[in-house]
Amino acid sequence: MCPVRRSTSRRLPRPARRPRVTSASPSRPDPPRPTSRDVARAVGVSQATVSLVLGDKWRGRVSEATAERVRHAARGLGYQPNLAARSLRLGRTRTALLVVPALTSEFFARVYTGAAAVAAEHGFGVVLYPSPEGTGPARDPFASARASLDGVIASSMAAGALDALRGAGLPLVMLDSDPADTGVAARVNLDIADGMRQVADHLLTLGHRRFVHLASAVDSWTFVARARALHDALAAVPGTSVRTVAAALDAHAGREAAEHALGAPGPRPTALVCDDDILAAGACKAARRLGLRVPDDLSVTGFDDLALATAVEPELTTVQLPAEQVGERGMAALLAVLDGRPAEPGSLPVRLVARGSSAPPPADGPRT
Repeated sequence: MCPVRRSTSRRLPRPARRPRVTSASPSRPDPPRPTSRDVARAVGVSQATVSLVLGDKWRGRVSEATAERVRHAARGLGYQPNLAARSLRLGRTRTALLVVPALTSEFFARVYTGAAAVAAEHGFGVVLYPSPEGTGPARDPFASARASLDGVIASSMAAGALDALRGAGLPLVMLDSDPADTGVAARVNLDIADGMRQVADHLLTLGHRRFVHLASAVDSWTFVARARALHDALAAVPGTSVRTVAAALDAHAGREAAEHALGAPGPRPTALVCDDDILAAGACKAARRLGLRVPDDLSVTGFDDLALATAVEPELTTVQLPAEQVGERGMAALLAVLDGRPAEPGSLPVRLVARGSSAPPPADGPRT
């Protein structure tokens, strides 16, 4: 018998078994998104009521308590209105343009913050657009502003930038602007004149009678209003004198203008009233360069109450402007105009914040 040879070839590995297909239960579909009908059912009101409340058109039609219940139910259910469908239905883009003189200004950054907060509550966006060269004319930032925007909010300091946008027929809300200006859908003003009167009263009460007004060289209604209010307040007190020196809105220009004013012949002023805090910071530098102490030899006041006001030493006496409220009221005014409602009337109040840069004049009177 022939011996049986064992095969030396390796066995091929068995192919991997395919997983057995079982009839597993199908994956559950995502739950449907809540609708306005769900909100209405949860509150026990009609869908029309839900639409009025969430569209911010409920005032005078729905009670405050019901509106709050609708908002609470919408938040609890996670309901979000279909903004795209609403925009198509209303023919709106839900976009506003905010025109400001510069993006680097702290004041206008806070205005934008306030406007954007109110806009977000109503499903709007805010496009921030700076006027070139601060106050010069600007081109329409869009190929067709009317096709891209629902309205414009603009600072009076950027009034020259609005020519291209006025022609688009868009609702225009002006901030801190001349009440006599026409072609404006709504206006949000600060009580600028009262702020300057508060400065004058503060310094007069301290005993100052010789003033220099370090004025902004920008030709804008807000600075014209400041100058008029200051001169009127000082003119009412016998024995008071005031001289105006204009400067660009930066610390370097403010320092140079203040040095010129303080070094002029005649009795030296005991108080410098500045149109904004940046000019006031420049004025404080000028005083130090001339060997004067603030406030012992010279009082300095600003306007705006920027972060800079408490960064200098001594801290700056200034007028506090509610910049975020300006933005909030501006956006609310535009929303009111779009809804056919009157905007909230009245000017926003301002207040003087007295700090270390103002004190009574030197006991020996103004030096020469």
